[in-house]
Amino acid sequence: MLPPVANRFVAGETAAEAIDHARRQAKLGIDPMVNLLGSHHADRPAAEADAAEYRLLVEDLAEADLEGEPAISVKPTQIGLDCGETVFRDLLGGVLEAAVTHDVFVWLDMEEHTTVDATLAAYERFARLSDGRVGVCLQADLERTLDDLERLADVPGKLRLVKGGAYDRPSEIAYTTDTRIDQAYRRLLDRAFETVEGPVVVATHDPEMIEYATDRADGTDLEFQFLMGVRPRAQRTLATEYDVCQFVPYGTRWKRWAINRAKRNVGFTARAVAETLVPLGNGETFEEEVGVSVPVHESPATSGLESTGE
Repeated sequence: MLPPVANRFVAGETAAEAIDHARRQAKLGIDPMVNLLGSHHADRPAAEADAAEYRLLVEDLAEADLEGEPAISVKPTQIGLDCGETVFRDLLGGVLEAAVTHDVFVWLDMEEHTTVDATLAAYERFARLSDGRVGVCLQADLERTLDDLERLADVPGKLRLVKGGAYDRPSEIAYTTDTRIDQAYRRLLDRAFETVEGPVVVATHDPEMIEYATDRADGTDLEFQFLMGVRPRAQRTLATEYDVCQFVPYGTRWKRWAINRAKRNVGFTARAVAETLVPLGNGETFEEEVGVSVPVHESPATSGLESTGE
């Protein structure tokens, strides 16, 4: 069992716990995007082990018969990219084959800027081979991303649009101030509405950016993505009108992830601690009991479904 606070942001240490959480969210109209925590495996056996667990996970998700569309989210360095592109593609191909068989969508996370080319190349290849059963993350803070969007707009998959990632970016290739990153994200959304076929996937917790997307969509289908434990009321509210997907992490490597989430979401963390110390006793969360929207304190550069290098 995870300690208090951590269990707000992590579903548990096992796939069964993640699927139990996913089942509860599905009843609220929120689709799960399940992730086995871990990254940067430098040896092939470790990467193969996580790839094997993902293959089992998609079987379990299919057997759970969840409402909506279940998905998994995979970090390229978790399944072999640090061992070379050939290893990465071999292992990703196996995961994707299982996912297609069991009708589970596969998302590729984006990590350091040095992994972008290999990740996008794999996405483009496998999205075409799987008839669009793959999605990939595009980070607005990288100056190259508008060009990447143009190149990938007609690929039969999905593009997850985030503000940025958790890794440091050289100023020569990235926007590094909050204002410029916000501007870049708005430009990315605008261009996506003009060029992307299918839904535009908006992955941010920033209320201003969510409002911007809903105002500018002009008939384009929208999907919103959130992290588990962050703005749960907003997730439920949006799910009454739009497709909403929640990133559901699990695994034994949860400590760094939970610490990072707690640091970036001070309001939720304080309330989780308060609820632990003074239980409400009626099954309600502190947020629901007091009837207020809890502010989320997060860095604009990392307010999407970014990799955190756990």
